[in-house]
Amino acid sequence: MPDHGRDIRFGYFLVPNAADPLLATAKRVEDVGLDYVAVQDHPYQRRFVDTWTLLSMIAAVTTRVGVFPDVACLPLRPPAVLAKAAASLDVLSGGRVELGLGAGAFWDPIEAYGGPRRTPGEALGALGEAVEVIRKVWSGERNMRFEGRHYRLHGAHSGPVPAHPIGIWLGAYGPRALALTARKADGWLPSFRGDFQELADMIARLDDAALAAGRRPGDVRRVLNVGGTITGGDSEGPFHGPPSQWVDELTTLVREHGFDTFVASGDQPDLLDRFAAEVAPAVRTQVAAER
Repeated sequence: MPDHGRDIRFGYFLVPNAADPLLATAKRVEDVGLDYVAVQDHPYQRRFVDTWTLLSMIAAVTTRVGVFPDVACLPLRPPAVLAKAAASLDVLSGGRVELGLGAGAFWDPIEAYGGPRRTPGEALGALGEAVEVIRKVWSGERNMRFEGRHYRLHGAHSGPVPAHPIGIWLGAYGPRALALTARKADGWLPSFRGDFQELADMIARLDDAALAAGRRPGDVRRVLNVGGTITGGDSEGPFHGPPSQWVDELTTLVREHGFDTFVASGDQPDLLDRFAAEVAPAVRTQVAAER
């Protein structure tokens, strides 16, 4: 059975729009019992506050909920400094940080902000190097050295060491990116794009690559961004329907595809409250009953 037996967790995807009540929403995520606040990272969006600043503020006004970038824009965040930021926030928050990481997209605004314009191959290569650099910076070692095509460490000293083992979760889709995730990452963090078969095909590639790399498929945690609407009527497609539909779809993703964490998003004003009250507990109950 592809279910890897992990505890099932739930989060809410926060768009960092400066005009929105961001901290109040984050506190609400904790109050309603969800496990994570995830924040998208597009530094070039003029209406957005900075993701890492927001994550720090969220950690400061909450006590339990975990936080992570979903996903950090690597071309605009040098990995050694990104690792330092994540470790620092993990220490200050008491071990509540994970690291979602992406190779980059939207190259015009990235370049406009002074970042590099990379080909797909270059972006993937930089992502693989970044994972190695980040882990070195978290190691507590001194005189660290790394010589890559995109990133280097020349006698750097690491620290602080994170308060807990921070997971590196890669937002990956293509075959080579999935293979990299299977070899090097702690988790996989895609977004559901409307097609369960597409998701199943990517999972098969991920699992095959993990086995080829000498890892078990269950070694790679699966975290899914799920956008949709919770309605009171008939289904209008995947994750656009009543709570019972969401429960069945999420339970299937746990039991048949090995996902353990789901991050909800959408424009529906009451999505957060309904997801927390009507979906998350029922998924936990149904999964427990099937296990």
